[in-house]
Amino acid sequence: MSNDNDQGSQPPAWQASAAQKKDGWEREVLEKLAFATLKEQRARRRWSIFFKLATLAVIGFGLWLVLGSSVSEMENVGPHTALIKLDGTIEAKGAVDAEAVVSALNKAYEDPGTVGVIMQINSPGGSPVQAGIINDEMTRLRAKYPKKPLYVVVTDICASGGYYIAAAADRIYVNKASIVGSIGVLMDGFGFTGAMEKLGVERRLLTAGENKGFLDPFSPQSEKQKLYAQNMLDEIHQQFIDVVRKGRGARLKEMPETFSGLVWSGAKSVDLGLADGFGTVESVAREQLKSTNVVDYTQREGLSDRVLRKFGAAAGASAVKAFTEQWMPNLR
Repeated sequence: MSNDNDQGSQPPAWQASAAQKKDGWEREVLEKLAFATLKEQRARRRWSIFFKLATLAVIGFGLWLVLGSSVSEMENVGPHTALIKLDGTIEAKGAVDAEAVVSALNKAYEDPGTVGVIMQINSPGGSPVQAGIINDEMTRLRAKYPKKPLYVVVTDICASGGYYIAAAADRIYVNKASIVGSIGVLMDGFGFTGAMEKLGVERRLLTAGENKGFLDPFSPQSEKQKLYAQNMLDEIHQQFIDVVRKGRGARLKEMPETFSGLVWSGAKSVDLGLADGFGTVESVAREQLKSTNVVDYTQREGLSDRVLRKFGAAAGASAVKAFTEQWMPNLR
């Protein structure tokens, strides 16, 4: 009797089996969720570590770019030829900036191990102000350090503002196929009055001052303003001519076309006295300065500038500059 009651109080075997299966299914789901969560947490940790390491790498690279030059400057490299590269358009905060070039020149001359300076130029020209600042500093340093000659080596092109700078050197060396010269000044722009008339666009320019809208591209050209601009260009051109005559001296073989804005090959520039001979950085360091240990003093642009330049962040600013400052004189 008691056995029957005990058996009757227990659930049937199939119910126990179902309950076990249910418990096993729930446990399996919970285990899968736990493992998935753990896996996700591990992945997050790995990505977090990766991004932290990447950030440290970027910071370290930036510090290396900023401090690398100063570290090298502290090292005693002994007697050497100082090299400064001018590559690109001459303009403030641009490829060739007077502030950066002047800083490099001073560091090169102040180093007691410098036996001479080579300025490698590959430039079509640019700002007469920036070129003039560099020219003046070269002249000053040559007078201050007479035993440290300053030579210019031209690669592809040394025209206009580039030649304005080169004229201050003791000697100028070129390749026979280099482009040299363009001793002139220009001021270029556009006039949109005809197009505006066809489109039915009216220019509404208000100024306080008769010439405040000087050479406005959306207004008819004023002969008075045109004459004023031409006189200003002639004045800057004469400054350029004086710099070349002073720098080249008796070596310059003047002819009617010398200061006309023409360019010549490197070979012809030697014949005309615009250059002194043929050479490269290596040959001039070896043959003229007797020091093949060449140390580069060129001031490099910062990491942020490189990133901005790479991704075109300055494109808009360049477009605005070209549009609004088209009347600025240029040695190019």
